[in-house]
Amino acid sequence: MEENKQKCRRFSTHSSSRFSHVNNLDDGCLMHIFSFLSPIPVPWLKNYDQENRYNTALVCHRWLFLACHPRLWLRVDRAVKRLTEPGVFPSIEEAVSAARPGDTILIGAGGFHFASNIQINKPLCLIGGGELPDDTTLLCSRGSDSALEFRSTCKLAKLTVKAELGCCLLHRSGRLIIEDCNLQCESNPLDYLSYAIITTAGGCEPLPLSTAKRNGDSVSVSQTRIKGGAKAVLTSGTLALQQVRVIYAPTSILFWFDVVHRL
Repeated sequence: MEENKQKCRRFSTHSSSRFSHVNNLDDGCLMHIFSFLSPIPVPWLKNYDQENRYNTALVCHRWLFLACHPRLWLRVDRAVKRLTEPGVFPSIEEAVSAARPGDTILIGAGGFHFASNIQINKPLCLIGGGELPDDTTLLCSRGSDSALEFRSTCKLAKLTVKAELGCCLLHRSGRLIIEDCNLQCESNPLDYLSYAIITTAGGCEPLPLSTAKRNGDSVSVSQTRIKGGAKAVLTSGTLALQQVRVIYAPTSILFWFDVVHRL
């Protein structure tokens, strides 16, 4: 018993010393190291549940500040006409094209950002720059299939997405996380053709439990307003709507639900 206690003390002292050496690095050096980490857990990467900026930010207040620093993000600013400032783009499509897997894109608040059939085939995090989802609006042109099309693991937060005669979000594959957003299908006589979310992931045949877990295709929605359209979610693959929760607020209805494999 005493021997085990001594081993624990030595391990604790060694870990503390190692952390102290890393924490002696200046802010610029630490931020450069953090820039190589994924901001969100990506299931197919080794140690994805540990080596990401989210867990890094939990270490201490200093690391939280550095891991969330705007310099680590790409930004979308409609006022920018030319690519004169590194990491700042005039449109969402250009920012997505320039982004590396795991990057976070901060979309500037105010006005409308046009988004039509933008394909995202790498892990990204798209966040609205305002305090509320209504502060940052993505507008899908009439007749487009979707505002955003997802073919990889991605996360959306604090965004309003509006679409007419199409869908707000088209999910093809990967894990899609939607937090604190507004999805709105504009009123139209052909409203039955509009959906907030369409997912075609998973093919047509039900998968065995082990295969479904490895596959990872899913949609997770939390604290999100959904308005208009024929349905909140249309599925054409093996995914199905599950675990639906609704809160009726004075001015809106908030949804929580998952779209996962039918087993």
